[in-house]
Amino acid sequence: MDWQGQKLVEQLMQILLVISGVVALVVGYTTESFRTMMLIYAGGVVLTTLVTVPNWPFYNHHPLKWLDPSEAEKHPKPEVVSVASKKKFSKK
Repeated sequence: MDWQGQKLVEQLMQILLVISGVVALVVGYTTESFRTMMLIYAGGVVLTTLVTVPNWPFYNHHPLKWLDPSEAEKHPKPEVVSVASKKKFSKK
């Protein structure tokens, strides 16, 4: 899954869970049934899981181009440089 696909999954998850929560709340309130509300919300969670967890093909429209291993060996790896502050404190 590419980065754009992960962003899409996150957005779909939030949208589907909010919609299923609102629908469950409204139906549960109008029917005065807590059980119905929980069943509708559980169905929304299952639907959200089925849409977001598998790696569906429409999540892979922007694949990353990786560096070829033979090309990577030609370029040196970046070195970690630590920057230490050189503040002097004097007592007066």
